Amino acid sequence: MIDPRTRGQPRASIAAGKPAQKEEACVGFDGAMRKCGDCQLCCKLLPVPPLKKGAGVVCQFQRFRKGCAVHHTARMPFECGVWNCRWLVNDAAAELSRPDRAHYVIDLMPDFITITNGDGSKQNIQVVQIWVDPKFPNAHRDPGLRRWLYRRAEDGIAALIRFNARDALTVFAPPFDEKGEWHEISGARTGATHSFAEIEKALGGRASAIIER
Repeated sequence: MIDPRTRGQPRASIAAGKPAQKEEACVGFDGAMRKCGDCQLCCKLLPVPPLKKGAGVVCQFQRFRKGCAVHHTARMPFECGVWNCRWLVNDAAAELSRPDRAHYVIDLMPDFITITNGDGSKQNIQVVQIWVDPKFPNAHRDPGLRRWLYRRAEDGIAALIRFNARDALTVFAPPFDEKGEWHEISGARTGATHSFAEIEKALGGRASAIIER
């Protein structure tokens, strides 16, 4: 059904252990600078290990319509300081709605899944992580997001739709399938996002750039 080995290879690589550069905003299709505004969905959906905050749990420092109470202070975790969502900094995602309106957050941090081929061999495939608000479980079927995922699939990248820290759905866009069909594989049970070192080892240096301009 799915043969990722026939797909093109990602265009760039990431260095293990080096976080993404923090960027405040980027220019969208209309020429306006995109900013977080009132959106705080990442503060709820993504886990923050230093704060012992699990996925889907509202952060203790989140303030409604005011953002993070410890932003740019010593109490702000390093992970939060260097993180941004793709909608904010990735021009390729400019077509998409702001996360709080779309009900999903596209993570800059790549990851990988391991599949078993028909001959019993195992293969690691890079995935983009998309954290979906459990109140809107079908948000990942947004037509704009599907077009974005199609373009990622052309580079051999699938999608891991995360509903919480463990429950996930794997999505393979048509470029993965010889019949050109979409495939959603439910029932995936995942753990924490792999580290940069694990990703680098699993993908053999083929992980695509965190921010693609």
